[in-house]
Amino acid sequence: MKLQLIEVDQADQLSACKLSLLLGVFTPKNQIDGFLKFTRSILNADCAVLAFHHEPYIWYSSSNGFKAFHAKKSVDLLQYFDGQTTLGAQHQNYAKFSAYITQLGVKHYRVIAFDLKQEDGHSIGQVLLFDDAIEPFLEDKLEVVHEFANSLIRIIEIRLENEELKELYEQQSALNFSKTKFFQIIAHDLRAPFHGLLGFSEVLAQERETLDESSIQNIADYLNDTAHSTYNLLESLLNWAMAEGGRFVYHPINFELKQATRIVYEVLNTLAMKKNIQLIETTPSHLKVYADINMITSVIQNLVSNALKFTNVDGSGCVYIEAAECVEGIEITVRDTGLGMTQQQIDGLFQPNLQVSLKGTSGEKGAGLGLVLCKRFVDLNKGQIEVISKEGDGTTFKVILPAAMNAHQSLMPSKKMMNN
Repeated sequence: MKLQLIEVDQADQLSACKLSLLLGVFTPKNQIDGFLKFTRSILNADCAVLAFHHEPYIWYSSSNGFKAFHAKKSVDLLQYFDGQTTLGAQHQNYAKFSAYITQLGVKHYRVIAFDLKQEDGHSIGQVLLFDDAIEPFLEDKLEVVHEFANSLIRIIEIRLENEELKELYEQQSALNFSKTKFFQIIAHDLRAPFHGLLGFSEVLAQERETLDESSIQNIADYLNDTAHSTYNLLESLLNWAMAEGGRFVYHPINFELKQATRIVYEVLNTLAMKKNIQLIETTPSHLKVYADINMITSVIQNLVSNALKFTNVDGSGCVYIEAAECVEGIEITVRDTGLGMTQQQIDGLFQPNLQVSLKGTSGEKGAGLGLVLCKRFVDLNKGQIEVISKEGDGTTFKVILPAAMNAHQSLMPSKKMMNN
């Protein structure tokens, strides 16, 4: 067997040479070349090889320059060290090792090998020095090379730590950028309703006597609707932040699904009627799921709110809340006859890109948090969520949840739950 020589500038798999790249193998500050030259000069050896585990190339230094060879995946030098860091003429496996590397194409009369072992005992590669000289390597020189090899390992460890810190820094910078963008969106979405709240409340406070009952009622309706929508935005923001931070308490129980769907129907039916949309809830009363009732109620409410937001207000629009048993558990369906979505919109639905969502059929706006929160809650409850939609043909969201584990732990309806 003969090792396959390649030119260093022809190495096309350098991206897989993580440790070699850390040592600048393909740069003017090539520390691998410098290390091999130094060790050759200390031991007065003609040739030196450095090989890192799981990298596609090994690095060769001689008087003819610095070169690269293709590494053979089947090569295993570590087996001959027997836990020691130096393999020389006095090692019990020296003869076997010498024969092994000769078969690999490393012709020599004398050879010395060093195992590059980290402080935790993990080997990252080996260094070989060899030539056809007869005199043995000097012991005091071997100690110098051994110490220099340890220094190389320390350099690699430090640079690995720096790479990890750099990656963490970049992740944190990206996160900070996302948070800044997120707060900009929230500030924008909150500013508009507060302008209206402040303006109309000022009219009531300062011009009350000039207003008739109809004007007062219109202002009151506006203030009520705006206060509710602003509160819902803040509630979604809080829930999203808690879910992202891992601080949301997940408390699954067995409960009748209709308890959650009925709450959503009673909360949102008034909004549906104002938009001239028919909200239809047909969840069978016998279906029971094993999940966190507060999270699932929030999921259904978000999906229905979204459906109402994008359903036509000309009297033909309908939003359906349905459920049925399926192979995986219980399938909840929220479908509408609204605007529908393009494939590009579908692909970005559950991505936390913090983009402002599209306006609804009555000009509604949002921060785009609802569906991200839904996905997070469904995942926490070991469920699945998917969407089927076509532009102009409405949208259907399907949520699959685990069925109730038994019939004896179902949560009974309570006044407190109905008020949440």
